[in-house]
Amino acid sequence: MKRLEGKVALVTGGGRGIGRAICEAYVREGAKVAVADIGGAEETAADLGPNAMALKMDVTDLGSIADGVKAVEDAWGGIDVLVNNAGIFTMAPIEEVTHEAYRRQYDVNVGGTIFATQAVVPGMKKRGKGGVIINFSSQAGRRGEANIVLYCSTKAAVISMTQSLALELAKDKIRVNAIAPGVVDTPMWDVVDSLFAKYEDLPIGEKKRLVGEAVPLGYMGEPDDIAGPCVFLASDDARYVTAQTLNVDGGNWMS
Repeated sequence: MKRLEGKVALVTGGGRGIGRAICEAYVREGAKVAVADIGGAEETAADLGPNAMALKMDVTDLGSIADGVKAVEDAWGGIDVLVNNAGIFTMAPIEEVTHEAYRRQYDVNVGGTIFATQAVVPGMKKRGKGGVIINFSSQAGRRGEANIVLYCSTKAAVISMTQSLALELAKDKIRVNAIAPGVVDTPMWDVVDSLFAKYEDLPIGEKKRLVGEAVPLGYMGEPDDIAGPCVFLASDDARYVTAQTLNVDGGNWMS
């Protein structure tokens, strides 16, 4: 039997990169998947076939979140698994950090996780079958990085909220865990690389090469390297795992 047979999952930021890989893996494992994104959801859902649906969702808009959750519940009866994958990255020395950048980073990375969870939990409680919530932190949430105060602090907040929510929802048999990826070769890393090139005076592509070589396993991860652990945490194989943040980073952070 497939590990997610009969499950319904909602994946934010599911249109591309790590999110798309998670959606693909969930469908392979038997789940129905709502691909939620501000762009790219339609193409991904179409590629995945009848067990996927597209949602145009902005996780900074409470109405957009509510409409998306209702659409999934109306179509498929409820949501068993929420993956809070949507996130953005920015980088600047403290003198250049703007209030606008601060608000945007926290609205997406922290607020998006909190309010998507808030929208899904009532249905999970009402159905009485429990549920799974998987949040996305980062190795940047485990340690500070120079010139990345906003991103690092949002990802540290995700680890803390994962622990708090896990304790709050344990009585309802809703498990809450997080994944902290390391450096993963996605389109987002091209943005990261360009910012490091700007602030560290490096050629384009050099930072990406250096961080890949610095990983103890010797290379950057691929989206599928994150999707596998995300399947595990959503499955009954992880039924006794909650309040944890799983490092998936090739050995960059040891805990």
